[in-house]
Amino acid sequence: MSTAPTLPASAGLGLKPEHYGEILSSMPAIGFFEVHAENYMGDGGPPHRYLSAIAEHYPLSLHGVGLSIGGSGPISRDHLARLRRLVERYRPASLSEHLAWSTHESAYFNDLLPLPYTPGTLDCVCAHVAEVQDALGIRMLLENPSTYLLFEDSTIDEIDYLAAISDRTGCGLLLDVNNVMVSAINHRLDPHDYIRRFPVGKVGEIHLAGYDETHDEAGERLAIDAHASAVRPDVFDLYQFTIARTGPVATLVEWDNDVPDFATLKAEADRVEAALAHLRPGQRRVA
Repeated sequence: MSTAPTLPASAGLGLKPEHYGEILSSMPAIGFFEVHAENYMGDGGPPHRYLSAIAEHYPLSLHGVGLSIGGSGPISRDHLARLRRLVERYRPASLSEHLAWSTHESAYFNDLLPLPYTPGTLDCVCAHVAEVQDALGIRMLLENPSTYLLFEDSTIDEIDYLAAISDRTGCGLLLDVNNVMVSAINHRLDPHDYIRRFPVGKVGEIHLAGYDETHDEAGERLAIDAHASAVRPDVFDLYQFTIARTGPVATLVEWDNDVPDFATLKAEADRVEAALAHLRPGQRRVA
């Protein structure tokens, strides 16, 4: 297994088709762009033409949503083959997936579903991560989930579970700070305690996003990982607390739904870049 070039310790954005032209015409000061791998698994056409042009100027991160790493069944050989072709084509600086499952036998679910943290599921996830890394020849990052329920049969703490996967497979971790906040709100936990205990030395990328909020049947606060708005103040405060522990780390702003104009996304990236620059004076990219 080889190690991909690492992403720069700068702010990145998710690449959206509606912004292809503006990015190529203006070449904004963005540290990297990230795409969902499944959106580029076709053989050609405009998506690849634009992505190839943008990848000539910016580091690229591939973020998968369909491998079903946490599923009890085998990894899809067809999906893995398509992902391998994408990795070989673009040689991304980072490849990541979710600690979740989305398939069962022949059923495919349009969601990232949680799993109980037990020795049995740990063995399964480790086997899947090792299989993916061996097949692709690249070290991957595994993302902590946002959760809305806790399993009674979970016997391993989430942070210990993620650390064990990294220790056993050599994979890195993607620390989604928004997911930490969403889960903490939903389970009445302290998000700062989660960050304090997280193995920050294994973090290869950080994600930020906006969450929605409603109430459950008992009238309690319920946070939803929506990716449809700007990063909330509590999440950004937690991010600053996080990078004080990690140091500068490549940080992506996710905005996948109700996507705004590029200037709005760029402003979010600039806010992140300013926070990172505070940790490394004099090294901020010129806007």
